[in-house]
Amino acid sequence: MAHPYHHAQSSAHKHGGKIEDYLPIHQWFDESKRSFADNRHRALRHHAEGIYLSEQMFGITITNSDGKEVPVRFIGEQHVQEDLGWIPSAADWLKEIAPKPWMGRRSKLLNPGSNPSNPKNQQHERRKNTDPENCRTVP
Repeated sequence: MAHPYHHAQSSAHKHGGKIEDYLPIHQWFDESKRSFADNRHRALRHHAEGIYLSEQMFGITITNSDGKEVPVRFIGEQHVQEDLGWIPSAADWLKEIAPKPWMGRRSKLLNPGSNPSNPKNQQHERRKNTDPENCRTVP
């Protein structure tokens, strides 16, 4: 399926109610198209963890316009299965990403006080420059 509207149409056919009952959930699954406009956008939410995250976003169930309670997980599973034919895990997607050097740890750690605009580092600098004997800040 190519568009959240068509997924919502499918949900309404399967569970009853109106397309509008399901559209926000299907739009959420495909929101990542804003950042990456080909099928790889699906790696962000089209997996089992994304389905469970949709429950956190929309609740365990929705009540459609026919008054029927429909589990959000069923709607998410339907979306992913319609797009992929199965429900992968996030690991299934991530193992397909070829590691690049920039994804790893930096070879040299930064000095905690090296970025003065970072509030954590400012706090670190204040603690480091405090004279404990008379509780005054040392320049």
